[in-house]
Amino acid sequence: MARNGTLALETLERLAPGTPLRQGLERIIQQGKGAIIVLGDGDAVSAISSGGFRLAQPVLFTPPKVSELAKMDGGIILDAEGDHIIAANVHFVPSNDIPTEETGSRHRTAQRIAIQTSVPVVAVSEGRRTASVYVEDTKVELRSPTMVAARVNQDLQTLDRLRRRLDEAENGLTSLEVFELVTYRAVVTLLQRAELVRRVGTSIERQAISLGDEGRLAYIQLADMVRGVEFLRDVTLRDYLPTRRKASLLKARDALGELEESDLEDPVRIAKAIGFDELDAPVTPRGYRLLSRVVRLPDTVREELIKHFKQLPKMLAASIADFEKVEGIGNARATHLQHYFERVRSLAQEWTPQVL
Repeated sequence: MARNGTLALETLERLAPGTPLRQGLERIIQQGKGAIIVLGDGDAVSAISSGGFRLAQPVLFTPPKVSELAKMDGGIILDAEGDHIIAANVHFVPSNDIPTEETGSRHRTAQRIAIQTSVPVVAVSEGRRTASVYVEDTKVELRSPTMVAARVNQDLQTLDRLRRRLDEAENGLTSLEVFELVTYRAVVTLLQRAELVRRVGTSIERQAISLGDEGRLAYIQLADMVRGVEFLRDVTLRDYLPTRRKASLLKARDALGELEESDLEDPVRIAKAIGFDELDAPVTPRGYRLLSRVVRLPDTVREELIKHFKQLPKMLAASIADFEKVEGIGNARATHLQHYFERVRSLAQEWTPQVL
């Protein structure tokens, strides 16, 4: 999934407005033609290619050249960077056993090629006068910059609300931790909102990249809104998973990321996927999340604190002398930790839920 996402973003960057590839697609649409353009060559592509003509030497890509080649019935093969034309008028024969939800023959073929070869494929619809890019099983429609910009701005507003709800959930969890009132329900609420922010952020990132330079401001706003979200998810999982093993963290993180949209709305299904007990069962944090906010605290010292105290409530109640018993902590760091937890307790007492 990570490779798929990276490849999709790289492909969208090459197809951003103003790039030669995008200009070529726009010329094809303007002349009322359709096309299949495969963005890469190799054995997998050759195995499903038939007919056409392969150039003795790759020809430098230009928008006029590709639009002229699109007037032929067959598809076009470019190199992976989209800088050179490799072949034209090619008939592609991917496996019919590959499932596809597309209705048009050109788009069905393009999606099957992308899945079978793991090479990005662009399909230009002659009837709808639109272009779509397929990266394995992911499809992105290349809309006009005006339409994309409007959608990005709308989604950024949604993301802003989601991020405020996530911050509210984290503040609430901190207060419950201080008063030793945490249940799995509060933890699931935070993880649910973190995953929503992550998913909406990923969607906006793809759209902003497809805008090219015009999406730079949106990309800066996006980066600010999603900063630290994945880290927050991970330290929260480390606080509440039954074991501290890294394998458990990775498994729970993957399970959360693989939940369907409908399942993400159900706290019970989220808890089950992660491996939590009954939602209203009490649970005690280890302290990873709050310790992650202590500046200039090395990871090794953080692990020693967790190992020594085992639970966050014991750290909250610890004296300077108690902290000094932990390996790697002297008087200055012990004093800093005690003052930090005093501030945490003070802020928790002032916290009140907000209606968002």
